[in-house]
Amino acid sequence: MELNLQRPLLFFDIESTGLNIASDCIAELSFVKVFPGGEKRVKTWRFKPWDYALGRQYPMNPQASAVNGISDEDLKDCPRFADKVDEVIEWLADADLAGFNSTKFDLPMLAEEIERVRVNLHRNFEINLHDKLMVDVQNIYHFMEPRNLKAAYRFYCGGEDFENAHTAEADTIATYEVLKGQLEMYGDKLKNSVESLSGVGGRPRTVDYAGRLYLNDEGEAIISFGKHKGKTAREVWQTEPSYYSWIEGGDFTLDTKRQFARLKQQFQKERAEALNRPATSGELESLASHFNTGKLF
Repeated sequence: MELNLQRPLLFFDIESTGLNIASDCIAELSFVKVFPGGEKRVKTWRFKPWDYALGRQYPMNPQASAVNGISDEDLKDCPRFADKVDEVIEWLADADLAGFNSTKFDLPMLAEEIERVRVNLHRNFEINLHDKLMVDVQNIYHFMEPRNLKAAYRFYCGGEDFENAHTAEADTIATYEVLKGQLEMYGDKLKNSVESLSGVGGRPRTVDYAGRLYLNDEGEAIISFGKHKGKTAREVWQTEPSYYSWIEGGDFTLDTKRQFARLKQQFQKERAEALNRPATSGELESLASHFNTGKLF
């Protein structure tokens, strides 16, 4: 069915250097503009992400690169967003917007990039994205096809609702029945083992349930929020140990506090062991060279 449009509708999607809207940048931006009557125009840009404060290319987060396949090298000869902002705004000017899960990420990221040009390059734009209608296709999908336990039970277990929904026992039994139904339906794709099933969709790499700490590819705990976002928990403990006391007394879940305390205990143990062990020959040579900087005579 064709869209009933009174004005153009601009579908858009963003690939970015990471997921932090405040600091990450657009690496790729694609527009599909649909006009009343059905005409469709497509435009895609790749941008060199730009750090205005440091005046240099902003790096891709390795995790983002692993998902979108875009590297720093791919972008080094591309224009900055600021170099194409007038063209981007021209595409945006007369249209409403549409995307998939764009309300939470793509739209704020696009607005942030425009605002960076406005603030850092003192540009004034006659556009306000807040004034535009936004159709989020994911919201429609979730509204029309609810992703809750009752919907799952109807889908996997015969099409009828189960009795006493939202009582703990009924919900628990229904969950058990749904898992068995999933194994029946996807037997060629799901392995019937708890270890395999627990990894479907990717095991969370968070250290605490609230996600204040996550593991990087090297298995090092990384802080995911606040002024130390992106730093290793080890680095923060070494440079600002009082941060751990702030966590302990702050408004965080007990699980988060416990995981920070566990890391602190681990780092303290490692330091004590390093201080108490004999120095290696390499460390002694390094110390000697530090003091013997030249001839005395």
